[in-house]
Amino acid sequence: MSNRTREELIAALASTARRHHAAYTLFNQAMAEHLGLHPTDLQCVSLLALEPGPRTTGEIAELTGLTSGSATRLVDRLQKAGLAERHPDAHDRRKMLVSLTAGRSPEIEAAWDAPSEAFERALDDFTDDELTVIERYLERTTDVGTAQTARLRNG
Repeated sequence: MSNRTREELIAALASTARRHHAAYTLFNQAMAEHLGLHPTDLQCVSLLALEPGPRTTGEIAELTGLTSGSATRLVDRLQKAGLAERHPDAHDRRKMLVSLTAGRSPEIEAAWDAPSEAFERALDDFTDDELTVIERYLERTTDVGTAQTARLRNG
């Protein structure tokens, strides 16, 4: 147990979270540069890989917090880079769906091998209960980040 007060613990956590976010942002920039991508494009590829299926450009705008015009340009870049493709929605011919292509998947997956191993090693000495708490924290702060992004963009 810590002898710090709750206020001290929250302040330390806030400071550490800011450092974590900065380190991850810089890592994302470096990984994107390594792959010849824009950082937002890399994050979009990551988010699309987590989705259960293809998404419309509008849904990609929602996932990324971009405007529809910016999301369209992002999909254009992904398509040009050989990372995504557009195809008609079988249920609504007016819509186009965007899905990741297999073309550069091996290259991108290989680029993540060393970082993934390093991130996993960072968790080696945590108990299952601690990992559950970390997961809950990340889920909550992701929701906060998403809400704050919307707040800032919507004025």
